[in-house]
Amino acid sequence: MSEAWGRCERAETPAPEERLAAERHCRELARRQARNFYWGFVSLPADQRVAIYALYDFARQVDDDADDAGRADREQRLRRHRRRAAACARGEWSDPVTLVLASAVRRHGIPEADLQALIDGVEADLTRVRYATWPELEAYCRLVASTIGRMCVRVFGFEQRSALDRADELGVALQLVNILRDVREDAGRGRVYLPAEDLDRFGVAEADLLRGRPGPGWEDLVAFEAGRARDYYESGLRVADLVPRRPAACVRTMAGIYERILALIERDPRLPLRGRASLSPVQKAGVMVRAWLPG
Repeated sequence: MSEAWGRCERAETPAPEERLAAERHCRELARRQARNFYWGFVSLPADQRVAIYALYDFARQVDDDADDAGRADREQRLRRHRRRAAACARGEWSDPVTLVLASAVRRHGIPEADLQALIDGVEADLTRVRYATWPELEAYCRLVASTIGRMCVRVFGFEQRSALDRADELGVALQLVNILRDVREDAGRGRVYLPAEDLDRFGVAEADLLRGRPGPGWEDLVAFEAGRARDYYESGLRVADLVPRRPAACVRTMAGIYERILALIERDPRLPLRGRASLSPVQKAGVMVRAWLPG
């Protein structure tokens, strides 16, 4: 974040040029970092798009500070993010991201509790690198991903509160795809997110997974976790029927990109052991186009 904006929260209405500069800052951050989500963002009306940029950028900043293993002050930096979240809830801001985010929180009724729950999930990565059961991992997924889904739905607008429940489930699905996709990267950090009970069920030794050479049970384990992700995906994607048309296209684009990544992993379960599965820009554009088609 730009340190030039200072550290003290401000509550006054920003000047028009200051707000425009903050919006440009948020857009550029999202464009550089949201390699998959950005394709969905462009479907949104301008005011919603700016709010979603700020939400994404805030989440990215929190995640980056937790992932920076070289920093000794990670906990202190996360405490600062908690203060930033609380300030946004009061309509105060201290930097370009919180300037835009504070406006979005106030306009769309985003609960501070969701911002703090996101930080709870990211903070867990500082101390927890294993999950014994699926309920434990699911709770983590709901903190780091479902919270963002719920906040996005508040920006999109909805009439039925079931939209929040569906967003919760879609968040779990997308985070589980992330976990499958990032197995190699996480192992390099000594992290194993896949539940120990599932590793045991399919005879995958944790030590072998950390070395990137799991045994023959790996394919069945991936199929099992992919099936679980698809169950959450099927239920969660119903949120697209509960929000307006343009946000629905955003949801279908983002979810569609992740579904294609999941399909790549299902076809080649050892792909995540070699590197990160991804789509080309042309493939992502194709998903975006299909997201606008009826039915």
